[in-house]
Amino acid sequence: VKIGLAVGDVSGHGISSALLMASARSSLRQRALLSGNIAQIISDVNRQLTVDVEESGRFMTLFCSEIDTRARHIRWVRAGHEPAIFYDPATNTFEELKGPGMALGVDAGCQYEEKQKSGLIRGQIILFGTDGIWEAHNGKGEIFGKAALFEIIRQYAARSAKEIVAAIIDSLNRFRQDVIPEDDVTLVVVKVVV
Repeated sequence: VKIGLAVGDVSGHGISSALLMASARSSLRQRALLSGNIAQIISDVNRQLTVDVEESGRFMTLFCSEIDTRARHIRWVRAGHEPAIFYDPATNTFEELKGPGMALGVDAGCQYEEKQKSGLIRGQIILFGTDGIWEAHNGKGEIFGKAALFEIIRQYAARSAKEIVAAIIDSLNRFRQDVIPEDDVTLVVVKVVV
């Protein structure tokens, strides 16, 4: 079974940013139906998106991945987005799934590069998110940070992906208290169960 997962973040806020995200989502879904690897798909989506936004100066970041449960690997393309976070509870180690790649909508000729991690095993956790999580701040001006995020993942590693998401959101809300978020929070947790 292959599972596709994409998390993106558009520059700016408001209706124009929401429309750009909807357009990019539609382009990605349509292009993914055709043949080609993730790098080719993202390169094609970028080419189209750049034409759409060239006058506005807008852009978007994207982390696009494909998890193959049978082959036990994850492939991804990083287009200016924060790396996904990979946690292996057996070794208690974290790894950022990095890779080169400019944000979408900046350079129509950008060719994206696919990366791969093999040997996925049961219990490993992959977190996809936006910087609105670790860059969130409270009334004292303190930043939530990735260390706090890593600690929650460690504590809840034996739980379901849904419970990990709930624990992170709950902890983030308690940390912020009454501070209104300045940025959106998008969070997806995948737990290897096969």
